[in-house]
Amino acid sequence: MSVPVVGVPATTGQGDGASHPSGTIELADVHKRYTQGTRVVEAVRGCSLSIPAGEFFTLVGPSGTGKTTLLGLVAGFETPDRGVVTVGGVSVTRPGPDRAVVFQSPTLFPWQSALDNVAQGLRCKGLGRAERRRRAGDQLAEVGLGEASSRHPHQMSGGMQQRVGIARALVMEPTVLLMDEPFAALDAYVRQEAQSLIVKLWSRRRVTTLFVTHSIEEALLVSTRVGVMAGGTVTEIIDVPFEHPRDPTATSFNELRRFIGSRIEAGVKAERSGAA
Repeated sequence: MSVPVVGVPATTGQGDGASHPSGTIELADVHKRYTQGTRVVEAVRGCSLSIPAGEFFTLVGPSGTGKTTLLGLVAGFETPDRGVVTVGGVSVTRPGPDRAVVFQSPTLFPWQSALDNVAQGLRCKGLGRAERRRRAGDQLAEVGLGEASSRHPHQMSGGMQQRVGIARALVMEPTVLLMDEPFAALDAYVRQEAQSLIVKLWSRRRVTTLFVTHSIEEALLVSTRVGVMAGGTVTEIIDVPFEHPRDPTATSFNELRRFIGSRIEAGVKAERSGAA
């Protein structure tokens, strides 16, 4: 198999957004440190990355390599100690409605119905109650929960709750969707359904998606490109050449899965040898 690997593209730096589609994500020499007691941890280290508008890009790598921190920087939950993060050519300094986040736990309001949970964020758009509920209902139908709009979180399975979380993000019509291990807590069958759903939604909308997972198989099932993280940076990027839907039993699929696994392992070894 000829593995489609490309180098990590450098970012073009901060601009005024005129030449950048609204969903373009760029990081230029980004660093982020945390202090844990007397120890300084460099979670993201000199990371440069460019994700074109409309791409489905997934970060893989072991725990502690900076995947969630990088996603948080794009979301605006964190600010870099050095370097620049831009979306659509505009520097990210705080969270914004152009970037919607789906977490591992959907964190729904337990006292609200699925419909009201999805409609909640639309208040900031100044829409009337009837319009908010109409849009929320349409979005729930799109994720397959049109018949469950009146249910409360305790009346829904984990998979259904996560669909509500996805609907709540997408109803805001973001230009960027950020997903931090959203299916990690689901059982195998429900996880497969959720993966198929997010691919269908992305195919319809082409929202720029930055997805974080520990599962190489999941990354290959959903992504257009996969970035391997090691030592706080994206060390290499692999193109995923397969059409959707993808067959995880196919020889070419498993060859690419093994290749990515070997690159992750190489990154872990390099980091350990550097720390020794």
